[in-house]
Amino acid sequence: MSDLPVVVIGAGPLGLAAAAHLVERGLVPLVLEAGDGPGTAVDQWAHVRTFSPWPELIDPAAARLLAPTGWTPSEAGYPTGREWIDDYLAPLAAVLGSRVRYRTRVAAVSRLGRDRLVSAGRSDAPFVVHVTQPDGTEARVHARAVIDCSGTWGQPNPAGADGVPALGERLAADSGVLSFVPPTPTEASDAAGKHVVVIGSGHSAMTAVIQLDEVARRDPSTTVTWVLRRGVVGDTFGGGGADELPQRGALGTRSKEAVDAGRVSLVTGFRTERVDLLHGRAVVSAEDGRTLDPADHVVVLTGFRPDLSFLSEMRLELDAILQAPVKLAPSIDPNEHSCGSVAPHGAAELAHPEPDLYIAGMKSYGRAPTFLAMTGYEQVRSIAAALAGDHEAARRVELTLPDTGVCNGAGLFDAPETEAAGGGCCAPAPAADPLALSLHPLGG
Repeated sequence: MSDLPVVVIGAGPLGLAAAAHLVERGLVPLVLEAGDGPGTAVDQWAHVRTFSPWPELIDPAAARLLAPTGWTPSEAGYPTGREWIDDYLAPLAAVLGSRVRYRTRVAAVSRLGRDRLVSAGRSDAPFVVHVTQPDGTEARVHARAVIDCSGTWGQPNPAGADGVPALGERLAADSGVLSFVPPTPTEASDAAGKHVVVIGSGHSAMTAVIQLDEVARRDPSTTVTWVLRRGVVGDTFGGGGADELPQRGALGTRSKEAVDAGRVSLVTGFRTERVDLLHGRAVVSAEDGRTLDPADHVVVLTGFRPDLSFLSEMRLELDAILQAPVKLAPSIDPNEHSCGSVAPHGAAELAHPEPDLYIAGMKSYGRAPTFLAMTGYEQVRSIAAALAGDHEAARRVELTLPDTGVCNGAGLFDAPETEAAGGGCCAPAPAADPLALSLHPLGG
């Protein structure tokens, strides 16, 4: 199989970085992207500014691949999603050239002549990646290995508290009253004088709350309701000044200030059961019978989940809770802790019983939150080394991750209002510099 390519699923930041590492290792990548260009998911939040600075958003191997073209990395600042695409992802994809195929959707990954049940000769059989091509026809691509960097963006978690869309949620989404993306500046401005409900507790929700708070500052008739499933505990608003990524900490600081000032109403312990449409507005109700005032718009920002459907013929070893690789899951399980510094990890932690199949990037976290681009770049560096047979490099750690400054024990999602944050799993982080706020809807 040495003459076959390594198929990389997804031409986002991690998929393109994986391709760069494979090229550097002398391997042949083939990146399959369902969208029309690089960073299709990033393009959907192109208006949002990242909380990671430029140097942390550029993969080292990608930078080395780009250097001969005259491209130079940005040294400072916090790009928007659009800037990340235009100034980095698009040039990287251009250098990779025909190694990237767009409008090519992966339908399934299998082994040649073997379904999931067949063990005999399995590891010697090439992968078969079933795709739908730009013209709608089906095709099969043979590969020596597969790296799934398809992410989770297209699989948002619902508003429903039990992991299933609330009653009426799909209808509200179809009507346009409910959405799953932070509002654009224009959409936020259009909310002036209206009632907007934001559901979610992570960085995406804080992003939306801050955007809408700016509107409420200008027009006090604007009503913003922020809904949390859990009660308020010490880490509700993140690490603040203790976060080693200052702009990430600023999200919590700014959103807390909006709540304290009374411009944003915080509703806690609210587990959404249904969303009813009433004269073009949405009425959100909880399992305990509480009902919010009719909203002109509901923004659901409750995280994402992996799409594992096209890997159904692969032998995966996933954690029963997170749907992440079992060796990685204990360090990222939010039921156990909320420490931001996950130990750098690579091929060993991301391996599955299916040899030479890896799930990398945000999808490797399953349903766990707070994924950083730097984490993914280290993942694909290690995977490329393993596929090239350099197992010492695959084991080596070449990354130190920043701390969130948030330390919390079990019960992260369901802690009552009276519970104090605890756990003590992180050392105090250095104080942050007072930098301008920057936002990121994906948790890293």
